[in-house]
Amino acid sequence: MQNSPLVSILCLSYNHAQFVEESLNSVLSQTYKNIELLIADDCSSDNSKVVIENWLKNHPEVIFISNPTNIGNTKTFNKLLALSKGEYIIDLAADDVLLPDCIEKQLRAFENSKLENVGIVYGNAEIISENNEHLKYYYETGDKGKITHLPPSGDIYLSVLGQHHKICSVSSIVKREVYEKLGGYDESLAYEDLDLWIRASRVYSFEFVPEVLIQKRELSTSLGSQFFVKNNARTRKLNRSTYTIIRKALRQNISKAENRALLKRIHFETAKVFKAYDFSLLAKYVILELKIRFL
Repeated sequence: MQNSPLVSILCLSYNHAQFVEESLNSVLSQTYKNIELLIADDCSSDNSKVVIENWLKNHPEVIFISNPTNIGNTKTFNKLLALSKGEYIIDLAADDVLLPDCIEKQLRAFENSKLENVGIVYGNAEIISENNEHLKYYYETGDKGKITHLPPSGDIYLSVLGQHHKICSVSSIVKREVYEKLGGYDESLAYEDLDLWIRASRVYSFEFVPEVLIQKRELSTSLGSQFFVKNNARTRKLNRSTYTIIRKALRQNISKAENRALLKRIHFETAKVFKAYDFSLLAKYVILELKIRFL
């Protein structure tokens, strides 16, 4: 590697007492060493804070903040981002695990990319259970470990809008300038990754690394399982955040092809809110679809 830029790993913990030590140790085990680690606990109701503080006794150089009240991922991440100094940023959930050569491979992809204006590198992830058992891979792989259908690189804006391919956010590393240009995460949202992909892909190229970079833990409380729960306050908040993200995307669309791609995502989200019995949001999506069709 021609230079050794500083990489900031922002580890966010909320009720991750069972897993946070493994996650933090995976950062220290990286083959790439020019790393700073910052940790935040978002007012966990379990003993995550105690576990982290005990771990920090042997690592006093690590920055740690503990939120006195629960403020959510987007605000907590932005607090850590303001304290970080790295040229590259990794958003690490405290129940996920970086494989030892994760950062080395991510930075090499930046260095060797033939694309212009690369802002984000992402790769594959192994999905594991609460007990570290293999469940599947985020992107389907064949017998020899090769991904059967490669996700896109380059200008992926249309792909993200239309949900043509899934983007594995947990395996990504982001240039700091991307967050600076976008103003960090949108703190009005209940989750961050879709908004980041849409806004970033409007401006930057993405590079995919066809290797497993991280282990992502799948729990019954994981975010992805919360979008379909019926008559649930958290589900309503998440789905309303998605609606806000789609409205924001429409404002930055510049072509009919982009609007058609966005309509495909609206159809998917409409089905989700119908399953969640959120009929007031369903009505908003119907109105939004009619608006786009007449543009």
